[in-house]
Amino acid sequence: MYGLRKDYTGTIELDKSKLSSFDVEKLAAMRQSAISVVFQDLRLFPQHSVKENILVKSRLGRANNIPSLEEMCESLGIASKLEQTSGTCSYGEQQRVAIIRALQQPFDFLLLDEPFSHLDEKNRMKAMSLIVQCAEANNAAIIFADLKPIEFFKANHHYFL
Repeated sequence: MYGLRKDYTGTIELDKSKLSSFDVEKLAAMRQSAISVVFQDLRLFPQHSVKENILVKSRLGRANNIPSLEEMCESLGIASKLEQTSGTCSYGEQQRVAIIRALQQPFDFLLLDEPFSHLDEKNRMKAMSLIVQCAEANNAAIIFADLKPIEFFKANHHYFL
């Protein structure tokens, strides 16, 4: 759905246009305005600070009616890490950085690929609450992939593959 792979069957459409027909420029525009993602491998810049990693997405345009970066970092327990390089953070802290980064840009769809694998239950619930709050503020859909059901995520549809 993010346009990175073409090895699938079926059709994915966005605004009645087939994703497979998007050129590089159209894919880039879609990623700036319509789709945000938390990758399973996080894709952080380890040599840059937590704050710099988060701000990468905010330069694309701020998401609507969401808490400030500082409020998000405080709520997910990484406010004290903002000046630390992300490569020196634990994997769970890095997951929280990636989540906050994804929430910093406008989106109609938020793609989450196993975003909580290294978080304890308390932090998983805090992160999911923040994600839902931001998705609702953007009137956006959440597409969540995980190896097991997330009990506290109230999905409208479940698909098991």
